Amino acid sequence: MSAPWEPGHRFVTADGTALHVVDTGPRDADVTTVLVHGWTLDHTSWDHVAPALPGRVLRYDHRGHGGSAAATAQDATIAQCADDLAELLAARVPKGRIVFAGHSMGGMTLMALAERHPTLLDRVAGVVFVATSCGELSGSTLGLPGLLGRVFLAGEAASNRQLAKLKRAQLLQRTEVLRPGLRWLLFGKRPSWADVASTAAMVGRCNPVAMVAFRESLNDHDRKAALKEFAGIPSVVLAGGADKLTPLRHARTIADELPGTELVIYPGAGHMLPLERSAEVTAHITALL
Repeated sequence: MSAPWEPGHRFVTADGTALHVVDTGPRDADVTTVLVHGWTLDHTSWDHVAPALPGRVLRYDHRGHGGSAAATAQDATIAQCADDLAELLAARVPKGRIVFAGHSMGGMTLMALAERHPTLLDRVAGVVFVATSCGELSGSTLGLPGLLGRVFLAGEAASNRQLAKLKRAQLLQRTEVLRPGLRWLLFGKRPSWADVASTAAMVGRCNPVAMVAFRESLNDHDRKAALKEFAGIPSVVLAGGADKLTPLRHARTIADELPGTELVIYPGAGHMLPLERSAEVTAHITALL
């Protein structure tokens, strides 16, 4: 089932796209934590983290995800997500310090924000990069070797061609069928089945056209150079030792580009650290606050 989004929790971008926003805590807080979710997910991926954070917490759904309006094949890009975030911050967090936490494509959105809106970083007190990458995602076979890897890539391409033709707003209403595959793909050892189910529900809410277009944007993502904009800002890189989507080499690359940053690896954890290691993710964000 779709989430019962509360009316009024929205922000409309300059191009008329309505984004679903959840804004909790005192509006006059000195520091606002901004949580940015990953590809095919939505703000509920932070449900284990956000309630435990002190002060004001702002989360939202990217265009084409969750309760936000659908995206077109042309504007479903990481660059557009960065521009949406810049607009949202200007309207909802016009002053005060900010601590960012970006999971997967959310972390990539923060890199694109640094690339396209570098002056915004003057207000940033800390950044947590969670299971993310600064590039080299194209051609990923999820660790499958040789022929298996080539079969996977061919199957993904064929599936995406079909998904891009779907006219419905959301991928699926009933998402039980997605759970076994997502459990293998996104989670590490012994995940909570409630977390697997909630993740499947998020994926089901994703707009299929946007899903495919954002996949292409992930392939094009190359923002290692943008990381220099975070120099001097306290930062932490969190990675799952069993992450298939953004394996450890991606986390290590980010840490290498940010001297002084802390790299934390969770053996046995997968890609969904905000769910799998929520207490630890919360603790790192809180430390920067």
